[in-house]
Amino acid sequence: MVGVTEIQEILPHRYPFLLVDRILEIELGKRVVGMKNVTINEPFFAGHFPGHPIMPGVLILEAMAQVGGFLLMRTLTLQRSKTLLYFTGIDRARFRRPVVPGDQIRFEVSIAQLRRPMCRMKGVALVDGKIAAEAEMNALVVDRDAEGPAPGPLVV
Repeated sequence: MVGVTEIQEILPHRYPFLLVDRILEIELGKRVVGMKNVTINEPFFAGHFPGHPIMPGVLILEAMAQVGGFLLMRTLTLQRSKTLLYFTGIDRARFRRPVVPGDQIRFEVSIAQLRRPMCRMKGVALVDGKIAAEAEMNALVVDRDAEGPAPGPLVV
């Protein structure tokens, strides 16, 4: 099991945007299982929705992508100080049930295709063993030292 300290050594995200609490399992080059405890103290619950808090679907997908990013960074032995992963696309995203405070999300992400610098992953978010969300995600490995942001849309 990998805790938040080691996750922060691999991923560049920090509070309030680090959305992974633990990595429970990892098979380099294949799959990873991560976890997030959803609490009422999450900053997004203040506005989504007052009196009826639901975790935004895009943040569930972001958390899923972060779990997949952890797998990719470890698989390719990339260093956070030298490399970034850009989330370049999402396909077949489906939201099956709301995620609310008190839920624990289990993310299961697998690498479907890896041809550096591109990676395609499939992920599922489960709460109490039931699918809350699922998606296929694309990522691009980029050099952190490149000058400035990408010059326009990413063409892959």
